[in-house]
Amino acid sequence: MKAGLVTRQDIFLTSKISTPSGITYESCKESIVKSLENTGLGYIDLMLLHGPCSPLGSAGRKGAWKALVEAVEEGKIRSIGVSNYGIHHLEQLEKEHIPEIQAERGGKDGAGGILSVGQWEVHPWCMRNDIAEWCAKRGVVVEAYSPLARGTRLKDKTLKVVAEKYGKTPAHMLIRWSLQKGYVPLPKSNKKPRIKSNTDVFDFEIAEEDMKKLETKEYKPTYWDLTAKGLEDPIP
Repeated sequence: MKAGLVTRQDIFLTSKISTPSGITYESCKESIVKSLENTGLGYIDLMLLHGPCSPLGSAGRKGAWKALVEAVEEGKIRSIGVSNYGIHHLEQLEKEHIPEIQAERGGKDGAGGILSVGQWEVHPWCMRNDIAEWCAKRGVVVEAYSPLARGTRLKDKTLKVVAEKYGKTPAHMLIRWSLQKGYVPLPKSNKKPRIKSNTDVFDFEIAEEDMKKLETKEYKPTYWDLTAKGLEDPIP
């Protein structure tokens, strides 16, 4: 942008609210201000609550969500969502926090905020079908972080066989699998050749039978898993 090669409208910037002691109304407000100051972009396209844990439990999550809603109305943020929430956290947000905030803010439709995006670790060894189905029913976009399972499964025999069938790498297959599931995969790399290679997934389609072959009944997240945390658990 500084070099004039792209404009602000060419970029979709996502950031997260994350604090050592968990989310609250105050910490969320402060984090939004800092993010805007650090980026200098004027607004953030998508802001997520990094996890469901708060020193204030449910009240802290509600407060943090309210701070996001206010930031949307102030034009600081365009859309909002959550990360690492379990079904019970999502249900509480939908059935309790959003209606309560809407009532507190005058009762106007949308005044309680709109959940646009949810982000979780998702791959064939951590399917999260219950969460995906919950989101699909509500039109919530699922962002799948660590779609390559942090590289821990790239030598999986079934994955390698299917990849060879399509003349692609195991990484290509996992990213393509995520895309065909309707997710937004977020593969991570700081190597330019690998980043470029990760985009080479739009010239083929995985057949349905091979999609099913790649899926497993395992539940093995490679990173922290906050989805099972209780509604009142204060910190990870």
